[in-house]
Amino acid sequence: MKATVCELPNEAGALEEAWKGLCAHVRGQGSEFVLLPEMPFFPWLAHTQNVSSEEWEASVQAHNDWAERLSDLAPATVVSTRPTMTQGIRRNMGYVWDSEHGRTDVHAKYYLPNEPAYWEATWYSRGNKAFEGHETAYGKIGFLICTELWFTQHAREYGKQGVQVLVCPRVTPRSTAAKWVTGGQVAAVVSGAFCLSSNLAGKTSHGGDFAGVGWIIEPEEGQVLGLTSPDQPFLTVELDLSIADQAKRSYPRYVPD
Repeated sequence: MKATVCELPNEAGALEEAWKGLCAHVRGQGSEFVLLPEMPFFPWLAHTQNVSSEEWEASVQAHNDWAERLSDLAPATVVSTRPTMTQGIRRNMGYVWDSEHGRTDVHAKYYLPNEPAYWEATWYSRGNKAFEGHETAYGKIGFLICTELWFTQHAREYGKQGVQVLVCPRVTPRSTAAKWVTGGQVAAVVSGAFCLSSNLAGKTSHGGDFAGVGWIIEPEEGQVLGLTSPDQPFLTVELDLSIADQAKRSYPRYVPD
């Protein structure tokens, strides 16, 4: 499977230009699986505690509008998250898109931070704590949306389910970039699955400074196969998913609970 991760700007004009570059990269590399950052298609809402229903609805609409453009990346399968509103409840929903089925909601983010610049629990509600693998055309995946990466029991559970790829769309600051890569390495080793992450990048008009640093990490030893950067915001690596299957039979994955 040829997998692509990326870092994308959070400002509308810059995102348009970056999208063109991402589409050209995906076509040129023949990518089959593309991971986008967490809620990438509208300015990050959780930078403020001042919840606005109008802003949430605008973000929902923007993500719905951009869903029509995911076909720009076809025939690749695309993974990301989006804001939703169901029966008056706001959530951050992880989804899988492909050209045959369109957008399929898979996992609502459960672990929500609540601190300056990341007032997520103020803005939206938890999901139902269901961490269940999802079959795609290119292998079985499991969502660990941003903060969920740190709750490593779910990485281990995904490994037991036969998940081959952990997907970690995120929005994280520049100041903690190295720590997040370490978390991705741990998740890969604990699960015996490749760990992929994409992130927002750069400074924003509301004072955000996002890290970028998307990654692809292998499952046996947690080796980093590549990182994105401002100079190389898109990264594609061909993954042999049988390596993830083999890793689950070796230490520490085989050790019973």
